[in-house]
Amino acid sequence: MKIKDRKQLLTIGAVAAVAILLADRLILTPLGHAWTGRNKRIEELRKRVADGKQLISRESALRDHWDQMQTNTFPQNQSLAEQKLIKGFDQWAKDSGISVTLQSQQWKDAENYRTLQCRIEAAGDLKAVSRFLYEMESSPTALKLENLEITASDPEGQKLTVSLQVSGLVLGTEEQVQ
Repeated sequence: MKIKDRKQLLTIGAVAAVAILLADRLILTPLGHAWTGRNKRIEELRKRVADGKQLISRESALRDHWDQMQTNTFPQNQSLAEQKLIKGFDQWAKDSGISVTLQSQQWKDAENYRTLQCRIEAAGDLKAVSRFLYEMESSPTALKLENLEITASDPEGQKLTVSLQVSGLVLGTEEQVQ
């Protein structure tokens, strides 16, 4: 093979290698990334469609649950809400046989709702404490147990002291009441 033919062959080979490298960098790699991104987006959309179909199929149950939650929230009127919460604690204490020693309330505002936070300290035996907690937790009112501490008041552990903090949900804000 002649030197001229070899130079042409090497030039063609070098140009072909550069063309293949440029095609890979400028066409194939971006297409591969676009394809991968497209597949991820399609999978995400499929998941969102499946979630939407599931929500649609559960719509009536979710609406019923939301309606029940709304009816069990505390009234927007501050004094009525406090009265309802105090009445509830009095009833649960009466039903369980526990004696409430301290009760304090505090209001917390958020964007679309308020919470009535209440701190309770009570004393009783194990049966009374467990019954009180059961009555409170099984109540349909919109209460959330935030903090619970049970300590023994005597060496035998027969007399217990319960400290708990609960939050009652009030839908709407104070401005919406007025």
